[in-house]
Amino acid sequence: MNLALEAVYFGNTVQQYLEAAGLFIVAFVVFGIVQYLVVNRLAAYAKKSATTIDDAAIRIVRSIKPGFFAYIALFLGYQRLSFPVLVDSIAGGILVIWAAYQIVIALQILIDYIISRWQSEDDIATTSAYGFLGGIVKSILWVLAFVFVLSNFGVDITALIAGIGIGGIAIAFALQNILADLFSSFAIHFDKPFVLGDTIKVGKHTGTVEKVGIKTTRIKSLRGEEVVFSNQNLTSDVIQNFGKMEERRNTFQFGILYETDLKKVRAVPMMVEGIFKNIKDVRLDRTHFKTLGDSALVFEVTYFSTNPNYTFTLDVQQEINLGLMERFEKEGIEFAYPTQVIYSKKG
Repeated sequence: MNLALEAVYFGNTVQQYLEAAGLFIVAFVVFGIVQYLVVNRLAAYAKKSATTIDDAAIRIVRSIKPGFFAYIALFLGYQRLSFPVLVDSIAGGILVIWAAYQIVIALQILIDYIISRWQSEDDIATTSAYGFLGGIVKSILWVLAFVFVLSNFGVDITALIAGIGIGGIAIAFALQNILADLFSSFAIHFDKPFVLGDTIKVGKHTGTVEKVGIKTTRIKSLRGEEVVFSNQNLTSDVIQNFGKMEERRNTFQFGILYETDLKKVRAVPMMVEGIFKNIKDVRLDRTHFKTLGDSALVFEVTYFSTNPNYTFTLDVQQEINLGLMERFEKEGIEFAYPTQVIYSKKG
């Protein structure tokens, strides 16, 4: 029996092969049990916890497949044996590649969790921006993993990193306008000077934001055409965001005839106040007999509409105008219109 155990095959005894096999089996079983216990413990904790970080941890643990456990166990058992340097290098290289892959997968799951915490189902544009940024970070992780593997294989990565740096600078110069628009897009998504659906004014253009892209932002103007802005130019210009208005301030004037009775002139502010009492979502600020015009007694009215929508404001103004016409007709007050009186002297 001892002779059989001492028999040598490929530079190792049968006993060494048996020890390696035993170590492989024990390690594989232990890894499997540990994963099972960790997953179950985290799952039990997740049911009691209000956070979702434990769900991400479960996904990370479950991402480690039995094949990876098996290879680590096999590699541990392999350490009991002696093989040529080339075989050792291949075995170690596979372990490095597989470990780098598992680390990147785990970090990607963590990145997805972080992004999911930032995202909002009500803000599609911001969700897309975070997703795009997450994609960039994940790509960088794969590049770093590739460089790490090459370094472990004995490749001099100094020249490679220098080459990547020089190439990156050259690409950055070639794509500086595109990159400027890209970073401006991130500024729009994260700083939120406006969101989809807001009505904004940029320069002489006013419209509703329909899409915020990587390079451009598109708004639908009040006349109906689509206006496309470069993100870089958009973020460097002054933006008036009417979508952020909680109230819209409106001022208008009207004039009545000079021949109007003084008592009725004094009663005009009260008449205006009575009209506003019958209009919802509107708050009267002031009514004043402002000036003696060329051909009219001019009144000025300022009010706030609690709904800042421009169409709503036009509807309110229409109702006010009709109310004024109706009330003045009852009171015998006439609106003034431009007139000119010419006096001639006979002599």
